Amino acid sequence: MLSSHTLFEWLVGLHIATGSVGLIVIWIPVAGRKGGPLHRRAGTLFVQSMIATGFTAVGISLTTLYDPTGTHPHLADHAVFSDPQAITNIFGWMMLYLATLTINLAWQGWLSLRNGTAHHRNRAWHNLLSQFLLSVASANCLLTGVTASEPMMMGISMVGFATVATNLWFIYKPQPLPHDRIKEHIKCLIGAGISVYTAFFAFGAVRLFPELALQPGLWAVPLVVGLTLIIYHQRAVTRPPARKWRVA
Repeated sequence: MLSSHTLFEWLVGLHIATGSVGLIVIWIPVAGRKGGPLHRRAGTLFVQSMIATGFTAVGISLTTLYDPTGTHPHLADHAVFSDPQAITNIFGWMMLYLATLTINLAWQGWLSLRNGTAHHRNRAWHNLLSQFLLSVASANCLLTGVTASEPMMMGISMVGFATVATNLWFIYKPQPLPHDRIKEHIKCLIGAGISVYTAFFAFGAVRLFPELALQPGLWAVPLVVGLTLIIYHQRAVTRPPARKWRVA
């Protein structure tokens, strides 16, 4: 019978493989010419890798919730994570939240341009279900953080609530302009990049330096860089260079 630790390690391997693709590929559409064939191919690959990374993260979090100490034996002697509940909170519930956030952003970012002028398609059941699941995951992360007196969990859950709010604002906007779809596309896909870079920095660091996993500075770097890129590219949409984008 497959042990929880073996399954966990297999999922981590797949997670690293798919996530690494996304971490590299994202810079092609971000830094390259917008709207061309290379941009579209790289963007599609990024979305696919993010969705795969998100689902493997869901598996990682569920195996952690099932067997926190068995999946993280290297943390047994750590001052903070020697308590199985701490592992459950951070590497179970918070990772499940981040996985849901990544999938949500990648899916919404892809749909926002794919559906083009057929804006009603953004209200498809699967996209609305994604908003509901992210709301639940965000609330659970917040409440778990409050119960455990863990500021990191409380703070990062706010990103999920903000994501759902802005997603629904776009989804139910009566007649979005072409640049609205582009801005949503930018927000969501760079947001997915922020999420996966944050997870790689924080959860990846725990294997080498567990004490860094909950350092706010480590979590802040991807957020600051990502928000800067979102603001820059969204502002560029309303300037003449935005004409380089091809909108359906």
